Amino acid sequence: MLMVKEIQEYAQIRTKARAYLCYIMSRNISQNMESSTTLESVIKKIENLLEALPQSEVIYAIDGNGIQMVDNISKNPKLRGFGKGEDRSDRAYYYKTLQEHRCMLTDPYPSLVSNELVVTATFPLYDKDDNLLAIICVDITLKNILKMVHPSSIDSNFGTLSKWVYTAFSVALFAVALLLFLKGIADFLHFGVNFGDIDINMIFKSTILLTLSLAIVDLTKAIFEEEVLGRVKKRDSSEDSHQTMVRFLGSIIIALSIEALMLVFKFALTDPGKLLYAVYLLGGITALILALSVYLKVNQKSKQERQ
Repeated sequence: MLMVKEIQEYAQIRTKARAYLCYIMSRNISQNMESSTTLESVIKKIENLLEALPQSEVIYAIDGNGIQMVDNISKNPKLRGFGKGEDRSDRAYYYKTLQEHRCMLTDPYPSLVSNELVVTATFPLYDKDDNLLAIICVDITLKNILKMVHPSSIDSNFGTLSKWVYTAFSVALFAVALLLFLKGIADFLHFGVNFGDIDINMIFKSTILLTLSLAIVDLTKAIFEEEVLGRVKKRDSSEDSHQTMVRFLGSIIIALSIEALMLVFKFALTDPGKLLYAVYLLGGITALILALSVYLKVNQKSKQERQ
């Protein structure tokens, strides 16, 4: 479930990750090599690179035609010792490296070796006449590249604990919403089909309970998707980044408005002297609406200034 959030993080730090990996590879491999370069020297450079990038999953080299020149080199015994002679010319990192003529870093993709999401960093080797001799390829899992370049709370103990805490609160809030929903349904269903016995006050109370239940479910959904599942937020809408607060406050305003309407009818019939309390409540609702309007206006203005 966290893959979406990890991919989003990778998209944000991809430029930094590429610069970091290209720097490490350039320090351990000379991009321009003599035409007399042997396969043994290429293998030696790969082994040096393995020491410099211990987080790598697999390191190998392919020739100018995309054929793997050596078996996989890895600290994982299950991943090394095979792959020589495989055709990699259909891989995106091969033809992008040829096209760009420089060190490259791919998008995440499923590894055929480990079945995990990985990224591949490539480093082309040229002779003095600019002829491609080999392409050094380094596969790194998505989690490891994030740890290397942009340590994330996803992998920390506190991050794991916070997700369990958010999950527990989400479950508790959903249980509260479910109880409010059941109570709201029960309050007006007990009248049955005898419409003459319907109590308007009970109908209003049921409506309030159902509205609050909807508001809590909406809040729970937003918390669970964003904090636990790592939902990707849209960036093209000013409301999306403030969706949780706006939707929750909107539901609360509706619930309070219904409550104020109920008090107006109730006090008008039973105790007109208390109508002032309903007016106070309406004043509070008006203040909430104005505050929400100002909040949306300020955020809309901030978005326009950023653009």
